[in-house]
Amino acid sequence: MQRDNGSSVPSTPTGRVRHRKRSSEAVPDTNKASGPLLVNDQDKYKSMRVRALSTAWMIAGFAFIIYMGHLYIWAMIVVIQIFMAKELFNLVRRAHESRHLPGFRLLNWHFFFTAMLFTYGRFLSRQLVNTVTSDKFHYQLVSFLIKYQMFICYFLYIAGFVWFILTLKKKMYKYQFSQYAWTHMILLVVFVQSSFTVANIFEGIFWFLLPASLIVINDIAAYIFGFFFGKTPLIKLSPKKTWEGFIGASVTTMISAFMLANVLGHYQWLTCPRKDLSTGWLQCDPGPMFKPKYHSIADLVPQWFPWKEVSVLPVQWHALALGLFASIIAPFGGFFASGFKRAFKIKDFGDSIPGHGGITDRMDCQMVMAVFSYIYHQSFIVSQSYSVDMILEVLVQMLRNLSREEQKLFFVKFQQMFEELLSEALFAVSRASFGRILPSAAFTWNKAAAVACR
Repeated sequence: MQRDNGSSVPSTPTGRVRHRKRSSEAVPDTNKASGPLLVNDQDKYKSMRVRALSTAWMIAGFAFIIYMGHLYIWAMIVVIQIFMAKELFNLVRRAHESRHLPGFRLLNWHFFFTAMLFTYGRFLSRQLVNTVTSDKFHYQLVSFLIKYQMFICYFLYIAGFVWFILTLKKKMYKYQFSQYAWTHMILLVVFVQSSFTVANIFEGIFWFLLPASLIVINDIAAYIFGFFFGKTPLIKLSPKKTWEGFIGASVTTMISAFMLANVLGHYQWLTCPRKDLSTGWLQCDPGPMFKPKYHSIADLVPQWFPWKEVSVLPVQWHALALGLFASIIAPFGGFFASGFKRAFKIKDFGDSIPGHGGITDRMDCQMVMAVFSYIYHQSFIVSQSYSVDMILEVLVQMLRNLSREEQKLFFVKFQQMFEELLSEALFAVSRASFGRILPSAAFTWNKAAAVACR
């Protein structure tokens, strides 16, 4: 009897059937799992309408908060961080295990708010002190909290650590330790990156608004160019991202960076740093970065052209560096998030924003951009020289932490040092002013002394 070839498995020389080992990670189907390219998507107009409406109200709300000022922007960042932490906490949460661990979710939030206290205490200590300077009691309280802030935060963290050890349960060790590690990774992602945004805000809203706007512009431009022209896939992690969208968004972002910096740089509300936590109007010297410089273009344009020179703010050249990073490097934050979601087999981190997913889906590139903006500002924008106001501000804060006897001793020594510096300065001024007549005066004095001796 012949063997049915249709139902049999081909034999091998060793008589054993060998099967190719399948990968433990399922390879996503581009057309099924993640959808086709936008240019071929049949429901793209419906998706675009929902996305456009969500984008419109987000931009409107964002503009209103920018108008309200630094303190409200900080509050917005805190709310965003809370929503991001909530989405990430829920990502690997298992309802069955969590039911057997009462209070375990509260422990995660304990670590979250401890990290918030530590981070913002370091970034905003100067602004907080300047806010309560007029009230002696509040100033002493704030000075005490700032002085021992690191110890307080460490004590809160150790309390959470002990809390975690005491809640360990048999047969659930692996789940609990994985949640503990996951919580620390969330704190690293949320605070180490996005908290740099707050530092940028109080250096001037400009340094927060421009980088954030460039990410939004890049995202919208990539979507539009990919929507109408996208045909060449860019990266497997995000099958809907195309080279056409990437290149078109890069060019748009660079042009927008140069033009937007010129517009934003003319408003003191955006360029002045905030030295306290008040909400009043700001007035300051904008500094050389925001003062226009005129460049002649007479040799580059024909004679009939009406403009022979153009004004450019120096900060516009720095804006090009921000635009380059926002268009080339920052999108990889989104690619990282896409790979992360694929690892957990989810489409979005949440559903709080229609057409966009969760808050984390919108903040993936913003966090990468915030870190770069802070480092770039500290490296190339902030002057390393100390101003008189800065020295006096630090001096006053230090004096208020001294006792009465220490303050008296300081003023006595400072007076002696000041008199020595003043005498040296007067001698230098007199020497510079009368340097030309000193030789003749000395010669006259010597001659008179010689005559007198005779």
